[in-house]
Amino acid sequence: MIRFSRNTFRWPLGIVLGASLVVGCSKTAEAPAPAAAPAAPALVSGIDLQFTDDSVRAQDDFYKHINGKWLASFEIPADKGSYGSFTKLDDDGDEQLKGIIEGLGDTPADADAQKIAALYASFLDEPKLEELGLKPIAGEFAQIDAIKDKKEIPALIAHFNQLDIGAPYQPQVHLDAKDSTKYVFDLGQSGLGLPDRDYYLKDDDKLKDARAKYQTHIENMQKLAGDKDAVKDAKDILALETELAKIQWTKVENRDPVKTYNKYLIADLPGLMPAYDWKSYLGKAAIDGKVDYLIISQPSYFTAFGKLLQKTPLAVWKAYFKWRVLSAAAPYLSKAFVDERFAFYGTALHGIPQNRPRWKRGVALVDASIGEGLGKLYVEKYFPPESKARMQALVQNLIAAYRASIETLDWMGPETKQAAQEKLNKLMLKIGYPDKWRDYSSLSFAKDDLVGNVTRASLFEYRRNIDKLGKPIDRTEWDMTPQTVNAYYNPEMNEIVFPAAILQPPFFTAKADDAANYGGIGAVIGHEISHGFDDEGSQYDADGNLHDWFTKEDHDKFKAKTQALVAQYNAYEPVPGFHVNGELTLGENIADNSGLSIAYKAYKLSLAGKDAPIIDGLTGPQRVYAGWAQVWRGKVRENEALVRIKSDPHSPPAVRGDAPLVNQPGFYEAYGLKEGDKMYLPPEQRVSIW
Repeated sequence: MIRFSRNTFRWPLGIVLGASLVVGCSKTAEAPAPAAAPAAPALVSGIDLQFTDDSVRAQDDFYKHINGKWLASFEIPADKGSYGSFTKLDDDGDEQLKGIIEGLGDTPADADAQKIAALYASFLDEPKLEELGLKPIAGEFAQIDAIKDKKEIPALIAHFNQLDIGAPYQPQVHLDAKDSTKYVFDLGQSGLGLPDRDYYLKDDDKLKDARAKYQTHIENMQKLAGDKDAVKDAKDILALETELAKIQWTKVENRDPVKTYNKYLIADLPGLMPAYDWKSYLGKAAIDGKVDYLIISQPSYFTAFGKLLQKTPLAVWKAYFKWRVLSAAAPYLSKAFVDERFAFYGTALHGIPQNRPRWKRGVALVDASIGEGLGKLYVEKYFPPESKARMQALVQNLIAAYRASIETLDWMGPETKQAAQEKLNKLMLKIGYPDKWRDYSSLSFAKDDLVGNVTRASLFEYRRNIDKLGKPIDRTEWDMTPQTVNAYYNPEMNEIVFPAAILQPPFFTAKADDAANYGGIGAVIGHEISHGFDDEGSQYDADGNLHDWFTKEDHDKFKAKTQALVAQYNAYEPVPGFHVNGELTLGENIADNSGLSIAYKAYKLSLAGKDAPIIDGLTGPQRVYAGWAQVWRGKVRENEALVRIKSDPHSPPAVRGDAPLVNQPGFYEAYGLKEGDKMYLPPEQRVSIW
């Protein structure tokens, strides 16, 4: 299904502690003296001191100092590729959602609740799936088998796009990056079964091993599906995907919003791919007549794909497309297919020993298919109105700190500063849950038709997005559900979005002193806001349009700072022989450094000149940075870490916990860093953006 994913960033946000309320009582001659008001409960530090490792100096490796005992003793659960703060909250949320779903009963009165119950029941009915075998996808296989000519492939790809089945390209519906008053239909490269083109093209031992295991996995799945030519087909499929990988743009290239904005009138599409039946694709995609132009994210890829389509035998394409159907459907088929798919994507690729419990996978399917229907029930039970008010307060505090910081920046001139203030003033906030819940009235589920349910959910989402074309922008829409432990900045809307589920420890602790909360939830709020001014977000103006509002001199100063940051992060080596990609992770690294810097400034402002209390032997500034480091407490299996290095725009947890600190003047002051300490950087090598 079409999802807005480009230019959204996986990051959490949060709230501020409200001011304490003191109630007075007047004394009269007739009334006895009032009893003394109970003392306010003492605030805790908010720092998990049980995991502090004093054998590691804070000045040498702060992340290990704060988290060392946990890192030494914690074992990643067998069904996880990694574990950390996000994972813990995800697990807790799954239990809450399970309770909500199972509490609905067999015949709930509410229409959305009925659909949730039916979908979940269909996923848990394993005997029915064993009975059905391959029948649920027999129709898709028959459709592919019936193809007689490559001219039929564009319509097949459109059909796959509607069902959210992998294909050589995928659509998105989102705001036109150069006219944010319109929705646009955007086509981008896709179609690979491995996480990144490097898995096909590089000859590192680990990547070659993954490639070989992927071919074996295809072969095993094809045999389960009754393919008598499974060995040959697996070899051909891998070879075809390798050809696709060769012509694809790198993830670093795809970070450039200007380079990936390529407007093509419908009439000009044949010039891009001369032998391609665009009319057939547009008609089947249900956009014929709805738009007069498309955005083609990677034009050279599409031109090369058109040539590859012509030179590759039809039989190979049919094997490839049947493989894409089988791979997409496998989680919803009988146990043999589920197990084989997990054996590769879970164990071989990510290093995860065992699959998640079936109920967790069922909850995830409900969340992905009718997420706001489930979210409405979640908010009613777990997100009180006062939590939203507190969150709004902290966001405003961070915005105020940004507003003040802009005026002091050494890399922005007056003209750019004025435009930056305008962008900040127009920043839209979405907190907790949508003001308008999604309408699922046209979506239906059946208790005995899991694959059909998944298909209907994909079609619903596709049609919901296609229906936006030609209509006014819906600025109430959310791209995450309230129960998602996450947050994002959308540059085309100039908005930051904070789902309800992030408002929990260690990001926010209601009973904690402000310092740890500024280092946790405050820093990640600052992170999200900073995306509006990072190397990608800064290319969008206050109204969400791609428009260069920096002066050339300011561009040069900003680039010098960001290139220094790239070099810093390139030096980290989470997996032997594989370094962090400083270019791929640049936007998130800018946001980490900027968010933490702004959070510290906001915390200092919140003290209003007063001294912060010392709690658990830590000063206020020390608790800010400890709050940051404990948020990133996490462990990652080596295979999982490799997948992330190749495909994730975020740096690994340990890098995020330590790397921003070496650039923070407040950290040096709080912990007395000096030359000779392992985390010490000379002032001229520190990167200060905000």
